[in-house]
Amino acid sequence: PVGSGKSTLLNLIPRLYNPPRGTLLVDGVDILDWSLPALRRVVAMAPQETFLFSESIRANVNFALDRELDEEEVQHLVRIAALEEDISQFPQRLDTLLGERGINLSGGQKQRTSISRALAAGSPILLLDDCFSSVDTGTEEKILRGLRSHTGNKTTLTVSHRISTIKDSDLIVVLERGRIIQRGTHAELVRQDGYYAALHEKQLLQERIEKLS
Repeated sequence: PVGSGKSTLLNLIPRLYNPPRGTLLVDGVDILDWSLPALRRVVAMAPQETFLFSESIRANVNFALDRELDEEEVQHLVRIAALEEDISQFPQRLDTLLGERGINLSGGQKQRTSISRALAAGSPILLLDDCFSSVDTGTEEKILRGLRSHTGNKTTLTVSHRISTIKDSDLIVVLERGRIIQRGTHAELVRQDGYYAALHEKQLLQERIEKLS
């Protein structure tokens, strides 16, 4: 549910907030014992609120990297994020300059640029914080397929209120008012008579209505 603490928990991993000692470990080490530079080298995040710079799309994807990715690498990342077709419509393609905070992109394009940037880091831990909320379900499925092939050896944590985003996860944790109320795979949770199954049924009904309208 909205406001249940999902994003706050995710923000603890790159230490945007510090958790109590002994409550969060990365690779078996208390997160408070990691140096911030070392921790943030192994964690990449596509945040809920996307911030883009008044630079080119290419520069935004390359942001904070030690080296500039070559053309093929950038194209590969925007393809995974289902942004390739959108970029092909821009006069300068990857070199298109963005307005302040990416004002000349739609909400979905901003989110997909943010996903490309997170993937560019190549970090072993990938955090996706509700970054599909402005993307239609067809585009979302295309991105998720790309992510599955690209992040097979990564730990990926995804925050979403949309079940289609997280249904193929190895483990789903359902939060309500800051507490875990359910956990399991999609199939296990759907079989249970609980919040997740009710939300799943509600969202399936919404999809059917949208297709008919």
